Amino acid sequence: MTTDSRILTITDKALEKLLEIRSTEPDGDTLALVLAISGAEGTDFTYTMHMTNVERLDQDDMIEQHGDLPIAMPQGSVANLTGATLEISKNLLKPGLTINNPNSPSPQILGDGPPPDLSGPVAEQVDHVIRTQINPSIASHGGMVEVVAVEEGIAYVRLGGACQGCGLAGVTLSQGIESTIVSTVPEVHQVIDVTDHNSGDNPYYEQSKK
Repeated sequence: MTTDSRILTITDKALEKLLEIRSTEPDGDTLALVLAISGAEGTDFTYTMHMTNVERLDQDDMIEQHGDLPIAMPQGSVANLTGATLEISKNLLKPGLTINNPNSPSPQILGDGPPPDLSGPVAEQVDHVIRTQINPSIASHGGMVEVVAVEEGIAYVRLGGACQGCGLAGVTLSQGIESTIVSTVPEVHQVIDVTDHNSGDNPYYEQSKK
């Protein structure tokens, strides 16, 4: 799906850098950038970006043309990417691309204000799927998942046990947890992990020492 209204802003320097990166890939002219929200860390969203052939894009993706570069955003990420700017980082200690996003995870999800209401039918369905399908399947690896909130078609979950701090948590979320919830509960189109993985104690993964 293409759109003429801008969801994302890209600075000239950031676009130049992306086109430079794409030019190093085989068949670079056929590649689009896929940008999606992958989770939350503190008061900010986290993101994934990768290049893929335009023919492999999901037909439901929102596609914007920025210069010579198509940018695809999954439907579940569009609302929380609206108004964001992709730019070159001004932090000399962390050079590269960065996203300045006026949107942030719900304060309720982060612990500010009254706790989210999980008594609604959609939240109850998500909780049921987690308890009966997801947790039993990851329990053998010492992991568990809990639903934190469900807002506007997005289920926010927190991973615990061996999943907290695990280097494969993102794979577990995208390939198992999210696909199971989205396919079972039609009202949910995205799952966001709000786990503080930096505080996790996981026997299978240790961050590399600098």
